[in-house]
Amino acid sequence: IQELLRVMRTIDDRIVHELNTTIPTASFVGKIDAGQTCKELYQSLMDAHTSRERIIKNCIAQTSSIVKTLREEREKAQDDVALLKQLRKEQTKV
Repeated sequence: IQELLRVMRTIDDRIVHELNTTIPTASFVGKIDAGQTCKELYQSLMDAHTSRERIIKNCIAQTSSIVKTLREEREKAQDDVALLKQLRKEQTKV
């Protein structure tokens, strides 16, 4: 999941870079449709953010489910130190 988030942040960086390089200077104003270019960049950015949000929510849901399961197991085996460590690790992720 962290790798996916890193890739998505890279996408954001590329979009910002592209925005900075595609805004026409005075000499290119007539050759490039700045409005359309901005719309496309905006849509790319929104798609990336929507995807990132979906991945984060999915990660939270999965980790919460694991935490719930580990808590139930912990109640049954309260002396299991390894189980407690794993539970704490998953809780930290959330």
